[in-house]
Amino acid sequence: MTYTLADILQNTSYDLNIFNAEEIAALEIYDKKGKPYIKDFADKKERPAKPEEIVRQLYIYRLLNTYKYPPSRIAIEHGVQMGHDIHDKRADIVIFDKDDPKAAYIIIEVKKPKRKDGVEQLKSYCTSTGAVAAVWTNGGAEVIMRREQTYHGATTYVELSDIPRADQTMRDVIGQRVTIDELERRNKLVTEKTTLTEIIKDLENLVLANAGVDAFEEIFKLVYAKLYDEYRASNGEKEKDRYVEFRADSESDTQIYDRISQLFEDAKDEWKGAFLKGEKIDLPPEALRTCVSFLQDVKLFNSNLHVIDDAFEYLSVEVAKGNKGQYFTPRPIIDMCVKMLDPKPTEYVIDTAAGSCGFTFHTIFHVWGGELTAKGPTQKQRDYASKYVYGLDFDARSVKIAKALNLIAGDGRTNVFRVNTLAPHTWGEEERVALRRMLREFDSAPQNKDNREKLRDFDFDVVMTNPPFAGDVSDGRILAQYELAKGWKGVDIESLTDEAEREKYRDSWSRLIFQEAGKRPDRASRDILFVERNLQFLKPGGRMAIVLPQGRFNNVSDARLRSYIAEHARILAVVGLHGNSFKPHTGTKTSVLFLQKWQDNPKDKNYCPRVNDYPIFFAVNSEPVKDNSGDYIHYMDENGQNLLDLYGHEIVSHDLYDVRVVLKNQMSKKREALKSEPAALVLLEDHYKKLLETLPQRQTIAEAFREFALKHKFSFIEEDEN
Repeated sequence: MTYTLADILQNTSYDLNIFNAEEIAALEIYDKKGKPYIKDFADKKERPAKPEEIVRQLYIYRLLNTYKYPPSRIAIEHGVQMGHDIHDKRADIVIFDKDDPKAAYIIIEVKKPKRKDGVEQLKSYCTSTGAVAAVWTNGGAEVIMRREQTYHGATTYVELSDIPRADQTMRDVIGQRVTIDELERRNKLVTEKTTLTEIIKDLENLVLANAGVDAFEEIFKLVYAKLYDEYRASNGEKEKDRYVEFRADSESDTQIYDRISQLFEDAKDEWKGAFLKGEKIDLPPEALRTCVSFLQDVKLFNSNLHVIDDAFEYLSVEVAKGNKGQYFTPRPIIDMCVKMLDPKPTEYVIDTAAGSCGFTFHTIFHVWGGELTAKGPTQKQRDYASKYVYGLDFDARSVKIAKALNLIAGDGRTNVFRVNTLAPHTWGEEERVALRRMLREFDSAPQNKDNREKLRDFDFDVVMTNPPFAGDVSDGRILAQYELAKGWKGVDIESLTDEAEREKYRDSWSRLIFQEAGKRPDRASRDILFVERNLQFLKPGGRMAIVLPQGRFNNVSDARLRSYIAEHARILAVVGLHGNSFKPHTGTKTSVLFLQKWQDNPKDKNYCPRVNDYPIFFAVNSEPVKDNSGDYIHYMDENGQNLLDLYGHEIVSHDLYDVRVVLKNQMSKKREALKSEPAALVLLEDHYKKLLETLPQRQTIAEAFREFALKHKFSFIEEDEN
């Protein structure tokens, strides 16, 4: 029989991402009595070619051929006594010390395919054997840890970028200096296809759970410092200025703490506004060293900073959002909304329940027509980000993330404010001053005065938001400001006996009208109030995308909400999202509602005349962005490997918008950037061609909506120039 690696690894947690083509080609799988076998590279024994054995043999091949360890220093299935346990464990691979053939030097573990289990196994092996370092890998990711003693005698573990070759010492590896270009090549997020979230989970297990600090705050500070370090090194003109400083090298814990703390201070000076004066890194020096070692070979600056956003969703969502029914919106859904509403360079955009500002952040990229680089934005891009984009949220941590990301992307002033969007009477002076310039101007002086005091009606061109679903608002001062908080009763027009009243509703789009029903209820659903509030933020002709529970579109009890929406805006589209979209946090079925506020002035560029009968675009997201466990689903090649776009990011599978168009735009920018590097451009062109051949052809929602919008002459959709 013939066996392929894809067949053997199928439906397992093992992968081959960390190995190169030469290493994989060295494997020889053969049939023995109807089962796949492989010969051990070190001891030449025949072994069943199980997934973990495939990974182990590839690692042995690397030890022999790349690291040049002789077979005499390598043992397979070596016994390891665990404390007083008379039943020895067996380590997958042991490299013995050069000067003491009986002493374990480095231990490699492949039997535990789950990262957390593997790391725990490594710690126990190191403790029992006294090994200096240990490696865990499942072939898809790799963790290399070095055991150290702190100044007070405790054992700690730091991550290494690599293990030493046979002719090197451990200090040779630890003391290596790295440039920003080398960091790009080492970036574990690409080479191992891991995530920042997974690395943070490692840190929680090793350090943060027992460090006596707020994990969110301390990781946030380190990420801020590391982003600044990459930004600084990327802009260094001389080679000596292009070395990164965010590393846990051979210096003492205190020296490393001082160096990283200085990076944090410099980051606060460069990007003011995310941290308060006097905030400092609170991790103990030995804990900081471990955290830095795990983060040092990750490159955080990428085309849209989604790496960081995903990590902070993990850190903050359970505490900061989960109990309020608000969850970070998956970025492909955000991009679909942005593409469908197509914000322009001179249009003002706001997210009134901003979270980490995904909607506004991706609006910035859409308007720029490009991606973020570590060199920062141009002046034109900086001006747009600081003038036209706003975000509001009541959660302190979300606002902190949003401010940081907007400061870095916009490299200037950020219009992100911590306020209760539904309660403008509680806003502070800073927020009032900043948002007052966006208030709508009325012809009536008393009306203008009232609006300035109540901060009710604004003139934003675009609102995109995912408001919190759970919980009711019961504060009477807030409820008094909203029509939808009143009690309403439905009345059939045909049942009206007064002819004058019937005539008033003759042109109504529905037979059902609503009249106030006496006493105001003592509570109202939060998301319903957000619908009304968002319409207040929109100027006439302005447009909106809002994520709502599916029930709002069909529950009998929500008829008044639907009637209110139809009175104030044209329904452009409804996109039903897959039930996995917000997993693992919630399986609530949701849809995105797209609106354009009525604007009857034919001379206005946002002309949207009030009509009773019009077509609406309906679509269903049938290709989910996440699986049942809440993990993103990625496009894969024929070998089961995740496909990477031209920036090295995994491509999420979905039908929300055309990934091919995104790749085409990326390729256009890469051609410009690589004019002086023809060899690199040829390789990239080949990768681009293979991607287009591999990706399936799908009908996608954003592109279908664009065709619909052009057909029906929506004012905000323009024909392509070409």
